[in-house]
Amino acid sequence: MLIAVTAFWFFASGRVRIEIVSLVLIAVLAISAYFFPIEHDGSYTGLEIAFGGFGHEALIAICALMILGRGLVVTGALEPAGRLLTRLWKFSRLLGLLFSLVVGGLMSMFVNDTPVLVLTMPIMINLAIRAGIPASKTLMPMNCAILIGGMATTIGTSTNLLVVSIAEDLGLPRFGIFHFTDVALLAALVALPYLWLVMPRLLPAHSASDEQLTRRFRSMLFPREASPAIGQSLQALRRRFDGALEVVGAVRKGSLQTDSRFIVEFGDAIEVEGTSAELQELSSAMKMPLVRPAMMETVETFAGDKGEGQVMAELVIGADSSLIGQTIRSAQVIDRYGVAVMGLHHPEQAFFPGRSRADAERLEVGDVLWVQGGSAALEQIQISEGTMMLEGAAEIPRTAKAGLALLIFAGVVLLAALHLVPIAVAALAGSIVMLATGCVKFDQLGQALSAKVIVLVAASIALGRALLETGAAEWLGSSLALGMQGFPGAVVLAVMMAFATLLTNFSSNTAAAAVGTPIAVSLAEQLATPAEPLVLAVLFGCNLCYATPIAYQTNILIMSAGGYHFRDYVRAGLPLVLLMICTLSVLLVWKYQL
Repeated sequence: MLIAVTAFWFFASGRVRIEIVSLVLIAVLAISAYFFPIEHDGSYTGLEIAFGGFGHEALIAICALMILGRGLVVTGALEPAGRLLTRLWKFSRLLGLLFSLVVGGLMSMFVNDTPVLVLTMPIMINLAIRAGIPASKTLMPMNCAILIGGMATTIGTSTNLLVVSIAEDLGLPRFGIFHFTDVALLAALVALPYLWLVMPRLLPAHSASDEQLTRRFRSMLFPREASPAIGQSLQALRRRFDGALEVVGAVRKGSLQTDSRFIVEFGDAIEVEGTSAELQELSSAMKMPLVRPAMMETVETFAGDKGEGQVMAELVIGADSSLIGQTIRSAQVIDRYGVAVMGLHHPEQAFFPGRSRADAERLEVGDVLWVQGGSAALEQIQISEGTMMLEGAAEIPRTAKAGLALLIFAGVVLLAALHLVPIAVAALAGSIVMLATGCVKFDQLGQALSAKVIVLVAASIALGRALLETGAAEWLGSSLALGMQGFPGAVVLAVMMAFATLLTNFSSNTAAAAVGTPIAVSLAEQLATPAEPLVLAVLFGCNLCYATPIAYQTNILIMSAGGYHFRDYVRAGLPLVLLMICTLSVLLVWKYQL
C-alpha cells in the first residue's frame, strides 16, 4: 500500500516523467518480490508479479488495437464518416460534440469500450483539426461517454461479465443483458451535460497552433472526368464553396481565367485559396486531386524506389534558401526531388486574383510551401534548399486499402462483441492481417505504438496484482465491512461503490471486481439486505474509472493523442466520479426501495 500511494503521488505531481515513474515502480516491485516472495496457493511468487504485466493479455490487446487504429488512419478508412460529422460540427460545434457523445455511448452498450474508442478516436482528432478546436477538449469527454455507455449492459465490458459471473457463483440469480440498463441510462442522462458543457472547459488546450490551423494556401485542383465541377461556371462554384474557401479562377492553357461566366472543362485546373484541412476535404468530396496526375506519378516513383510512404508537410523558406526569387515552376522541385507543391502561403501579403497563378508567384523569405512526397525526399529538400519543416507532417492515406482495413477492423469487433474469442486474441489476429496485407507497414510500427503507454500499462498491471497477492485489497475490504454496520442503505451503497471506484482507479477494474463482489455479497448477508443492489454498486464502481490514466486501457489510449497529464484526469474526472456515485446510489435506492 505504501508503494501504491508513493507511485500515485509521483504520477499526480508530474515532477517526474510518467514512463520513468512506471519503470521505477516495476523495479521496486521486482526487488521487493525477489527478496520478500509472496506465498500463494502453496507456492511463492516473485519476479513474475513485477514483470508479468509485459506479457499480460491487456497489454497485448492495447498494442494490437493501437496497430488497428493506425491502419484505419493511414488508409483513410474513416474519412467518409469524418466528413459527415464535419458538416454537423461546422453547423454547430456544441451539437456536433453532443451527437458524438451520444453515438459513442450507445455503441459501447453492445461493443467493448476499447474497440469503440479505437474506432472513434481518429475521427474525433480529425474533427478537432477541421473544426479548429483542440483535440484535448473532445477526447476525454468522448472516452468517458464510451465508458458510461459500457456499464449499461452485461456485455458492455469484460468487467461487467466478471462481476455478474462471480455473483452467480456466489448464489445470486443470473443477470440478463439489460438487467440494469434503466439505472445506467438515467445516470448517463445526468452525466451528459457535464461531459458536454463542463468537462471541455476543465481540460487543457493541446493541439496544433492557431496559426497552423488558419494558415491559408493558394492551391490548384485538377478535376477528374467524374468530378461535379465539370460543366460548372466559376460563379456556380463560388456559390457552392461559399464560406472560408475562395475560388480564384480556372487555368486553361497556362492562362488564369477569373470571369464568373467561365465554364470549367476536363483538363482545366481550378485555383482556390483556403486552409489545408478545407482543401483536403474539398479535394476528396469533389474528386479533384491537389496534384496533377503526371506529377503524382513522379512522386510515387521517387517514393517507391526507396520503399517508403508519402507524407504531407509544410516547408518554410529560410533566409539563405536558394528558392528565394524563384517560382514554383522554375524551381522544378518535382523533377529534382520528387516533391509536389500543393499550395503556397504568403505570410505578409495577400494574393491578388487575376495578377498571376500561384505557381508563378516569386518565393520570398518566410513563405510556406505545402508539399507532398517521400520522407527521404523531404529531408533532402530541407538540406539542399535551405527550408525547414514545420510541425504537423501527416502521412498520405493509402485509400486503395481503406475498405480492407475497415473489413479487418469489423471482423475484430464482431469476434470480440460476440465473445467468440478474447479481445486480445481478436485484436492481435487483426493486427497481423493488417501487417500482412500492407494496410500498416512493419517498419512504421513505431509510429503506432507508444513506449510510454506500454510501460504504464505494465506497471499498473503489476501494481494491481501486488495489491491482490499481498492481501492489501482484501484487508481494505474487510475493514469496510466492519465499519458499515448500522448505516442506512443509501450510505452503504455509496461507500461500496466508492470502494470499488477507489480500487479501479488505482489498481485495475479486474481487481476491483474480484475483490469487491464477494465483499458485497458478504456485506448483504451481515446487514440482512438484498445482495443484488450491492453487487450492482460494485459493478458500477468498477466502471467509474475516469480519475486516473492507469484506471482503464482507454484512458491510456487517449493520453498521448490528447497530450494529457495525470493531473488532467484528476481535475476533469474526479467531479464526474463523485457525480456518478451520488446519482447511481440514489437510483439504486429508488429501484430497490432500500
